[in-house]
Amino acid sequence: MEQASQIAFGRQDPCGRLAGAHDKWDLLAALTHAAAEFELSHRTLGVLKALLTFFPERALPADPDSAIVFPSNRKLMERLNGMPESTLRRHLAALTRLGIVSRKNSPNRKRYARRVGEDTAVAFGFDLSPLARHAAQIFGAALDAKERAERLAVLRDRVAVLRQELLEIADETAETLLEAARKLLRRKPCETELSAMADLLRAEIASCAPEETLQVSPLATREMSARGSQNERHIQDSVKNDSDSEGPQAKAPCPQTHVSDGKAGNAENVSDLATVLRACPEVQTYYPGALLSWQDADRIAETLSPMMGIEMPVLSDARAAMGRKDAATAVMCMLEKLSTIRSPGAYLRRLAQKARAGQFSTAPMLNALLQAGPRAEIAS
Repeated sequence: MEQASQIAFGRQDPCGRLAGAHDKWDLLAALTHAAAEFELSHRTLGVLKALLTFFPERALPADPDSAIVFPSNRKLMERLNGMPESTLRRHLAALTRLGIVSRKNSPNRKRYARRVGEDTAVAFGFDLSPLARHAAQIFGAALDAKERAERLAVLRDRVAVLRQELLEIADETAETLLEAARKLLRRKPCETELSAMADLLRAEIASCAPEETLQVSPLATREMSARGSQNERHIQDSVKNDSDSEGPQAKAPCPQTHVSDGKAGNAENVSDLATVLRACPEVQTYYPGALLSWQDADRIAETLSPMMGIEMPVLSDARAAMGRKDAATAVMCMLEKLSTIRSPGAYLRRLAQKARAGQFSTAPMLNALLQAGPRAEIAS
């Protein structure tokens, strides 16, 4: 890294020209962002800042020997709040080794200037002009460092989200991976480590995905009715084919809960709600009063969600993705099969993702529950 840094600071402009003057504080800020690339510590940058304060102009020229400052070590130490001289010498050597500044030594190695009238005729000390000459490399390295930091932040957030998702659905077999992810996020990992952890978490989430607990369609229900354990398939949320629920073999109505606000009549809204309540009688256990409107259903879904293990941000996300009416319907359908759903929060989040992709409808969920009801009565 050090060799690469020396090469970067040791080059002239590709066209052989010297760059113009640059704001010295902009250069220092950019160099601070790219400090890791040039192996610069914050104390070395502090020494550079102190040197820059001795140059009177804000615009730093690029011509060689045009920006020489000549403070004594004592003056520098005072400006650096009493930094030990041995430490100061070490950081000054690092700046010159990297080519950020250059030395112009006098015969006796003292730092001073000779003036003729008001003009400085000759000066010996530290030349800051290399900083301006290589502004392009410095600003480029700072931009690259900023982009890397942004990518790293995104990866950290992604790992944190995946860990939380796995935490909601995983059993004790995933504890080692969850702990490894937690420890990784407490450190300052590189992109490779974060990407590898994200891949591991995705794979574990896929292996822990809730199994289907309700039927895909009425036809599937009848074929599997001989085995009660197989009737507990996941509440089906994807719309694969209209024939799944609208063919001549369907014995229960295929309710549509997507009703345009302001367009549908009140009677149709009440009819839809009645269908949902017929499919989801369990809600009456928690809300004995009559649900007369979708506003009532929305409120009871909000009350039920924490009891079911669904956090409010997850419910809010579902409302935004599928609408408040469908979100309430989904919660009430999940309540019917709550004992078979390992993680209701993760499950509702998955439904919201499908809704955003245009692959969600409450109709198959309600159909499956309506079909299961009559058979349960017969079996009993």
